Amino acid sequence: MSAPIKPRPPDEVMRLARLGAFFPHRLSFMRRFIRRIASERAQLTIPICALDADGFGHIVLTLPLRGPLGGALGGRAYSLIAYSRPLDAAKRTDRVIATQWDASFCLYDGTPNAADITHLADEVTRQEAGRYHHKVLTLSRANKSLRLFEHVVASLAKGKQPDPAPLKSIGYLMRTTAVYGNGKFGIADRARIAARLPDAFEVEMLTVFLIREFTFFLVDYCAAQKSDNAVKLAPDYRRYLGIGNSTGLGMAPFLVNHPRLIHDWIHARETALAKARNAPKATAAQRQRFNTLLTRAKKHSAEWQVEDSIQMARIRTLREELTTLKNDLKKRPLTEKTPFNDAYQRCQNMSLETQEMMVSILLEMDTSAGDATKDDIPDTPEHDSQQILNPAMQVGTLKNILHEHYAWVDDIDFNNKESDAQFWYTSEEKLEPRLGQRYTEPGHELEMPFNIPHYVKKLKQVLAKSDDKTSIAELLITHPDLRYMVRRAQTTAQFPYGEIRDNLVSATCRPIDLLRCKLAFFGASKFDPKSDRWTRIALFQGAPTAADLQSKQNAPDPDDPDDWLFALFPDASINANKEPK
Repeated sequence: MSAPIKPRPPDEVMRLARLGAFFPHRLSFMRRFIRRIASERAQLTIPICALDADGFGHIVLTLPLRGPLGGALGGRAYSLIAYSRPLDAAKRTDRVIATQWDASFCLYDGTPNAADITHLADEVTRQEAGRYHHKVLTLSRANKSLRLFEHVVASLAKGKQPDPAPLKSIGYLMRTTAVYGNGKFGIADRARIAARLPDAFEVEMLTVFLIREFTFFLVDYCAAQKSDNAVKLAPDYRRYLGIGNSTGLGMAPFLVNHPRLIHDWIHARETALAKARNAPKATAAQRQRFNTLLTRAKKHSAEWQVEDSIQMARIRTLREELTTLKNDLKKRPLTEKTPFNDAYQRCQNMSLETQEMMVSILLEMDTSAGDATKDDIPDTPEHDSQQILNPAMQVGTLKNILHEHYAWVDDIDFNNKESDAQFWYTSEEKLEPRLGQRYTEPGHELEMPFNIPHYVKKLKQVLAKSDDKTSIAELLITHPDLRYMVRRAQTTAQFPYGEIRDNLVSATCRPIDLLRCKLAFFGASKFDPKSDRWTRIALFQGAPTAADLQSKQNAPDPDDPDDWLFALFPDASINANKEPK
């Protein structure tokens, strides 16, 4: 009997190029959120609508959620307060320096009254510049995808559905430029709501879900104001449309600053993958599901168009390789024994995009592998707010840790200036992470501690001159500057998926790889890089709407509201949900 397949090692998984090829999957936080509200049959209501004929004003969308103990903590209403304002075209920008937007939002703990709405109007519409209290759980803002938004409203006002082409190419009616939570800018601290909303980034997922519902309401409302013959946006189109998002360097440091948490995310994913690969057999339903998802993945990649030449070349390769895979499966169906490991192995000589898309498919094969609980993927950064230093450890043990987990540093040529050509810092103006050029720009003395290879090199040099039985406490008395890296290495020994095995300050580092990894765990899709430092994405594209989850009559599969991996435009998704011939 062969040995069980183990999770892929961190040295393989935690490389920037692979992290930058991740796709959303069943463990993604949006998928988990939809499963939760579907199980609760949460009823969306709109208790307040104060919009004028042009759709400007404010509106409140409310969704009740139970506590994590089946209601033992009581039901609780959470409300999105949306402020819609006129915006001069010259001021419409996705950049973080913007101070005005088409719409500004906050997630409110409970149902706001008129006084709450009036007070927050002057604060939320200023976002970072506003003043907040503990009832405000998140802040967000968004701009219309103006060309599509106006086309949809005009079409609905004429009593017809919008043209498919722009819906398909854009994929959202509004695009957020930030969703802030976890106490930022004086809003509620995470600890205040952790017992009620324990899942990872749950308030952020709830916020984006409600913003999506707001965009549907707004186009219907604006169309109805223009004509008595207006129709509502069709359910299939609503389901396909997500919320756009522009994300830049601000997200990247999270993966470096929270190694314990990132380890748990990646470990859960890799463990689920190993479980699927170890499955001794596949049922007929699982084989059908595999073929369906592979067909859907191929069509999804055909609909994925970007302007970035690097990513577009990868997408073309992905399309070709998925075609090759499907043709190969027609000739050689999956093996009877460990069929999903067979599927995995068939991709190993293909691109990282294809390999990681296959990972997402295989995670669907065993639903128990995907129904992660809080223990499988711990929730938010308080889980690893402290990396504990072990002063009793001996130098010899630390040397072994560096040999096991930081051997990749030995491949770096430290004599080449390109090895540390960049540095990470926090901008004084916006308090946002930025990248600077070490040898041509000032400020490197204020850099964030992301030059891990340099710290490892220095630590190794000191350890080489130290006795193996010397304690870490003794070592740090004479070398206190090594404390950060010693603690980080000790943390990595316990949580190995928490350390990225690449140089984050080299001239060739592409921060966008960090962004895509985290965004894939959120559940984002249609990655559309605009440089190697920021990307546009779609959130909740293809997900059930609030109406789907309440009635379950309009959903593509009423029995499985979770079946929306690799969203397809409606004219293709009808056939893709069936067994391909």
